[in-house]
Amino acid sequence: MKLDILKTLQELNFTEYEAKAYLALLEESPLSGYAIALNSGVPRSKIYQVLAELTERGEIFVSLETPVLYTPLPPKELIAKRKRKAETAFHAAEKALERYTFTAQYRENIWNITGHEAIINRVKEVIKKATSRILIEIWAEDANELKDDLEAASMRGIEVIIVSYGDLSFDFAKVYSHDSSDQITFEYGGRWIIMSIDNKEVVAGIVSLGNDSRAAWTAHPALVMPITEVIIHDLYIMEMLNKHRSILEASFGPDLIELRKRFNSDSPWFSAHEMLGLNE
Repeated sequence: MKLDILKTLQELNFTEYEAKAYLALLEESPLSGYAIALNSGVPRSKIYQVLAELTERGEIFVSLETPVLYTPLPPKELIAKRKRKAETAFHAAEKALERYTFTAQYRENIWNITGHEAIINRVKEVIKKATSRILIEIWAEDANELKDDLEAASMRGIEVIIVSYGDLSFDFAKVYSHDSSDQITFEYGGRWIIMSIDNKEVVAGIVSLGNDSRAAWTAHPALVMPITEVIIHDLYIMEMLNKHRSILEASFGPDLIELRKRFNSDSPWFSAHEMLGLNE
C-alpha cells in the first residue's frame, strides 16, 4: 500500500525523496528534519534540501521554533493545488501552441489513413474544427456513425450539407439523396466518403473494406479545391434534378444514365450490364 502511494505521488511529479518525506509527515507530524529522515529513509545529507523544496512549493509548512518542525499540507488541499497548477499549465500551453496548430494545418502534406475506424475517427476530429460549413458525400450506413458529431457541429451554427447514398433523415442538415446508390457503390468498388470543411481541409477515401479501408487527409490547396468542387458539382446536379428532372431525363435517360454511360463506360458495373444486355 505504501509503495502504491509513493508511486502515485511520483506520478504527481514528486521526486522519490519528496514523496517519502511528505508521506512520513502524513503518518506523523509535526516532526523535525532529523525525525523525518529517520522515518522516511531519506538520507540525512539530503533531507533539508528536500524539505526546502516542499516548503517553497507550499506543500509542507515549517515552524519558527527551535528545533524547527514540519507539518504537511492536507492531502485534499495538495490535490486541489496540483489540479489548479496543471489546469493553468494546460491553458498556457494551449494558447502558446495555437499558432503552431494553425501552421501545421496548412503544411503541404497528404496523410494516409488506414482502417475504417481510424478514418471515421479522423473525420470526427476534422468536423470539430469546422467554423462555417461542412460538405460531405457519404453512404447512409456510414453517416449514422457521424450523426452525433455532425449534429453537434450544426448546434454550433455550422452549415451541414450532405449528399447521401441511401435514405438519410438528419433534420439538422440539408440532405440530398443521390440516385442509383447501388450502381455507384459497384462502380466505386465500395462505399466512399468525401468531406470538405470550410474549403480548407478534406478527407476522402473508401471506408467499406474494414482494416483495408484507405483514405487521404490534407489541407493542401491543390487537392482541397478540386475535392470540394466535386461535392459542389454534385450539389448542382441534385438541385437541377429537383427542379427539372423530367426535362433532363428526357435528354439523358433515367437518373441521367446516358451521361454516366458516356463518361463511365469502362466501369465494371457498365461492363457487366452490357454483357447481360441490361443497359439497353
